Amino acid sequence: MNNTVGFHNSRTLEDKYILITGATSGIGRAAAKALVLKGAKLGIVARSRSKAAELSAELGKLTNGEAQVDCFIADMSSQQDIRRAAAEILNRVPRIDRLINNAGTMFVKKKLSEDGLEMTWAVNHLGPFLLTSLLLDRLIASGDARIITTSSHGHKMARRGIDFNDMNGDRLYSGSKALLGGANLRYGQSKLANILFTAELAGRLKGTGVTAHCFDPGLVATNFNQDNGGLARLTMACMKPFSRTPEQGAQTLVWLAESSELLLKSGGYYADMKLQTPSEAARDEAGASRLWQVSEEQTGLLAGPGLRRIQ
Repeated sequence: MNNTVGFHNSRTLEDKYILITGATSGIGRAAAKALVLKGAKLGIVARSRSKAAELSAELGKLTNGEAQVDCFIADMSSQQDIRRAAAEILNRVPRIDRLINNAGTMFVKKKLSEDGLEMTWAVNHLGPFLLTSLLLDRLIASGDARIITTSSHGHKMARRGIDFNDMNGDRLYSGSKALLGGANLRYGQSKLANILFTAELAGRLKGTGVTAHCFDPGLVATNFNQDNGGLARLTMACMKPFSRTPEQGAQTLVWLAESSELLLKSGGYYADMKLQTPSEAARDEAGASRLWQVSEEQTGLLAGPGLRRIQ
């Protein structure tokens, strides 16, 4: 097999079924290559059918035709798409061993999803929240499953936590706040939400056999932030010499997927394959609980048996 992606190819994930979002580029693409080389069966959730097919073909070539890859099409900003894709996954996939919430975005100018929600928040937090919730019973039934969510060092930009009085980012994208980096703060809030979601989810999953983890991939040279105009592209180009490769950025993700559960802490935040301490705002238990309630409201979910808070 080809060993071009910078990972050891021991088949530590033999026959594990791994579902991953955001796999057609960047960190997700590098991770997908590493995971199939480690023997995993892969489910790709992608917005573009053609890009998903292209990746599936590439994974087949990488493994000499051995890769088993399913493609599910969904725009992670669309709750209707996520619900439809989740139903298809539940119909086609009897077991899910790992769910990797990796899709992410950032918008410099405010944009709303088809559900009327600010787009960065919709993709980075509500998408993973809804997909995880819809697949949770299958994950629990699979036993020894894990939920891994891509966060970021950028969560530290949201020093004051999530502004629950401005859930659509109206103030962040207006006036002086917009000029002072409102979009960056919104991105920071969404990445903070990833950590709070992981911590709260871990508490709700106690005793089920399913664990939850999140990680910071570091500054990675990908096509992220390329659709936000010339200044954004120039900024990313200037940062590229100091950035990690997608393969380097994916290392902690792959490590979380394959490591023994005895090495991992459910609810933990990781970077460089080590447990880290996130910001003070990311350790706010009351904020995590409130975020869960607000997220249920924004996605129209009612708490199911596997989602009730365990005291």
